[in-house]
Amino acid sequence: MAVHGKNQRLKYKRRRTGETDYRRRLKLLRGEMPRAVVRVSNTRVVAQIVNYESDGDRIAVQANSSELTSMGWPKGASLKSVPSAYLTGFSLGKRALSAGIDEAVLDIGLAASSRGSRVFSALKGMIDAGLWIPHNEEVLPSDDRINGAHIDDSMAASVESTRSKIEGASS
Repeated sequence: MAVHGKNQRLKYKRRRTGETDYRRRLKLLRGEMPRAVVRVSNTRVVAQIVNYESDGDRIAVQANSSELTSMGWPKGASLKSVPSAYLTGFSLGKRALSAGIDEAVLDIGLAASSRGSRVFSALKGMIDAGLWIPHNEEVLPSDDRINGAHIDDSMAASVESTRSKIEGASS
């Protein structure tokens, strides 16, 4: 319902367009921990460690699923699947640890919090990399989904080889 008139106060533009839930954002910022931001677009997964500053958020570390192709991910494979989201989170976790960041809180934005989703797959990757993020084990996807057994039988080998290349690159 649109409210018009000279005495009406407009909501913030990002709230009107459905891009930001300011109530949830303020709760996350009160904890004063870096945020592990995960966003799934139509073509890829982006994961970032973001620090709040009064003049605007600062990205400390970021990983993008389109970087996976240079690490052995199959060329025709999806860059927004559950396994690629896991590997993107794993890559972000390794980069965060090498940058001196060892804990964060998950920020999924306006994404639906469905158990086993791609957002929680990225969370599992960050946790497996060694990052400490408060979570509930029940929301994480199964190992079969992370290894891509629901996509293709040969996907597990691709996931493992890409993961080992990420570990080798971060060492």
